[in-house]
Amino acid sequence: MASEISAKDLGIEIEKGEGELFKWFIASFLFGKRIQQDIAAEAYRVIVDQHKRDTPRKVCNCSWQDLVNMLGEAHYVRYDESTAERLLKLCAKLNSDYDGKLGNIREQSKDRKELEKRLAEFEGIGPKTVEIFMREAAKVWY
Repeated sequence: MASEISAKDLGIEIEKGEGELFKWFIASFLFGKRIQQDIAAEAYRVIVDQHKRDTPRKVCNCSWQDLVNMLGEAHYVRYDESTAERLLKLCAKLNSDYDGKLGNIREQSKDRKELEKRLAEFEGIGPKTVEIFMREAAKVWY
């Protein structure tokens, strides 16, 4: 199996704080699906780097069709419709429940186990996505 793509590989500087954590959250969400890593990485680049959708609010300001189109640009087509829908729900929940900040999830969690449980409450985020996200986030959070 190919080596795992890191935040640094995508130009994400996780130690720089909230904005970079959100970028890694999006990347982790995309990597957590049953899709080739290079396609997931390209989908991240299209959404975040090319289209500048780098905050929960900016993602929520996309239509479902906008996101489907962005995923299509990256050839992330197998799960494009469900992924677009879940990305919108993920960002809406982050905005409504945590004021758009991943740091607020950490602050409201008594320990890492509770934090991981809260992350898994987002639709479309399972154990694999939590594992991918925490691989990098733990470097700055713990």
